[in-house]
Amino acid sequence: MPLRFLQSSLLPPSFPHNNFIDSPKKQDRKLLLCVQDSRTQLLECNNNNNNPKFCRPDYPDQFSCVPISKILRKPIQEEEKVRQEDGDDDLWLVMKDEAQSDVNREPILSNYYFSSILSHNVIETALAHYLSVKLSDSSLPSGTLYELFMSVLSEDQEIIRAVKDDLRAVKERDPACISYVQCFLNFKGFLACQSHRIAHKLWSQDRKVLAFMIQNRVSEVFASDIHPGAKIGRGILLDHATGVVIGETAVIGNNVSILHNVTLGGTGKVSGDRHPKIGDGVLIGAGTCVLGNVRIGEGAKIGAGSVVLRDVPARTTAVGNPAKLIGGKENPVKLDKIPGLTMDHTLHINEWSDYVI
Repeated sequence: MPLRFLQSSLLPPSFPHNNFIDSPKKQDRKLLLCVQDSRTQLLECNNNNNNPKFCRPDYPDQFSCVPISKILRKPIQEEEKVRQEDGDDDLWLVMKDEAQSDVNREPILSNYYFSSILSHNVIETALAHYLSVKLSDSSLPSGTLYELFMSVLSEDQEIIRAVKDDLRAVKERDPACISYVQCFLNFKGFLACQSHRIAHKLWSQDRKVLAFMIQNRVSEVFASDIHPGAKIGRGILLDHATGVVIGETAVIGNNVSILHNVTLGGTGKVSGDRHPKIGDGVLIGAGTCVLGNVRIGEGAKIGAGSVVLRDVPARTTAVGNPAKLIGGKENPVKLDKIPGLTMDHTLHINEWSDYVI
């Protein structure tokens, strides 16, 4: 099929069509600009006060004109200045290079990578777009979610810094992660965590209905149930993330690693502040239940399949059901490294059990 017919067929009816009288290079550039500029448009909708509303096409010929936020994005120059001061802009450039490399290896994914990564100048728009597509359904258009997510991300740069710290955490700690862009696109634990950050911001603004809606969609799509009231730090790894449940008053520190089927829940008997508090650098193994308003100290490790009902001191290891400290309560073995960073699940196992296969 000639290039001009292929390009024309890719365009939705709402896009302006060329007669393709320019050179092929100019035609390609015009096509790219047309696709990119259509992602978010400021349209004048018919209303009494003539206020502009943010509108974004969900699919060809479909526009969502529901006003989500009256706060305009910062000027591009101001955003660029903030990114340069943070020193984080390089990460997004690396991700775009990774995406282009993937497209070169698998050209069939070119449209997917273009819409998800390569058409975006900043990580905020890419994240808002990708989550909106993932969490949308027939009654909740992706365009509406996109504008909601962008209104949150553009107001709170701390979320973006946390997103980048989470990306680095997954890349450094998970040997299955081959690139930042693969984490961004394919690791549902990362996506569930970023969705929660948006939901938690809405929760803190007393927009609880929207926060609960996001929580519900995340549980359906990513199989992780994180209450929007839970407080989560930066540098978080939710490895696999299937079956992760985190309660409303739970608090998770920085550089924490949590595997699948972990529950940070209540005991069922207490109201108010009733969920665990997880310190910085903690590692929680798969299938663990930490129940009640207990504190897991900084740099502690919880072995897989454990049930924790009492506080765990910092730099110690708790294993079993019910969980007990390795080395005993009076003189527990102290860890000399941060397990949330090393991801070492088996250190000191011989001191806990002489079981062999």
